[in-house]
Amino acid sequence: MNQKTNELAAVNVLDWTLAGYNGNTVAANQQLLNATLKYDGGELHFPDYGIVIVEPEQPSGKDVVLSCAVHGDETAPIEIVRDMIHGIMRGELKPVQRTLFLIANPAAIAIGKRFVEMNMNRLFSGAHQEGNSREHQRAAQLEQVITDFFAAAPEGQRERYHYDLHTAIRDSEFEKFAVYPFTHGAPYKKAQLTFLAECGVETILLNQAPTTTFSYYSVRTHGADAFTVELGKVRPFGENDHSKFAAAQTMFTKLICERELKLPEFDANRTRVFDVCRTINRTVENFTLHFPDDVANFTAFEKGELLATDGDQEYLVEQSGERIIFPNAKVALGQRALLTVVEVPFAQLQLV
Repeated sequence: MNQKTNELAAVNVLDWTLAGYNGNTVAANQQLLNATLKYDGGELHFPDYGIVIVEPEQPSGKDVVLSCAVHGDETAPIEIVRDMIHGIMRGELKPVQRTLFLIANPAAIAIGKRFVEMNMNRLFSGAHQEGNSREHQRAAQLEQVITDFFAAAPEGQRERYHYDLHTAIRDSEFEKFAVYPFTHGAPYKKAQLTFLAECGVETILLNQAPTTTFSYYSVRTHGADAFTVELGKVRPFGENDHSKFAAAQTMFTKLICERELKLPEFDANRTRVFDVCRTINRTVENFTLHFPDDVANFTAFEKGELLATDGDQEYLVEQSGERIIFPNAKVALGQRALLTVVEVPFAQLQLV
């Protein structure tokens, strides 16, 4: 390597992303924009701030998207993505699968907030066309980047994956869980459930309708196996216990660095599956959740308990075993303020 290449390989990709995306000056010896760095077996490309493409010289059969920071205060996934990129830049990791890393919302990271103007995870599958905030613009750009990434793959049979990494606003009865987007009747995949279990994600929430989330976009538009993966609770930078998501980082690393990922046989006993029972939206300013702010995701309530009021509309627990997830009374009008879910046995699911 020449001196400039050595300097660029040592750049902190997160610092570079935040500086450049938010209009700050980036020193010449720190400027990765449009740069190409080589590693033993391939190249990294930096076409824009927060967008890193890994192109192996002899790519295997997978095209993998790993995204983080759709919500800017969810730091653990940002640290995972940052550290994986740094591992490749420094020659410690040598991917054999085409990989696209996305740091989705640098503007929100810079202010330590979930978002600047709009919840970006409600702006995909074309919903970004309904506004012009920075989140709308970035969501449109990210869709195009993923489209171009998949389109640039070698010809032939390809496997497409997208893991959109998050942490939750509140604690959870099950610390790690993943949302399996609506499949439009396609069966659920044992290999993906096993992969997630190996990541330490042993709770799955099935989504039974189209949404405007990032993971659903990749499922519906690109036929990818895609998931919203929740890896714990939101914490500030520097306060994450990396041991709690080490298994996930190890599996994502194996996914991109091994030509054939070896997984154990599917075991239904490893995973609990929940289906959405009801979606409760906030439609008026006078919306109230009738349980404390520190109630954890997946907490069960008794039949008949009052969960929420939306103006004069009361929402009561309708069936035994109903649990709450993603409660947020402060969402914009018309958006989801609460989901209720119930556990379902694997025998009810179509699996392949």
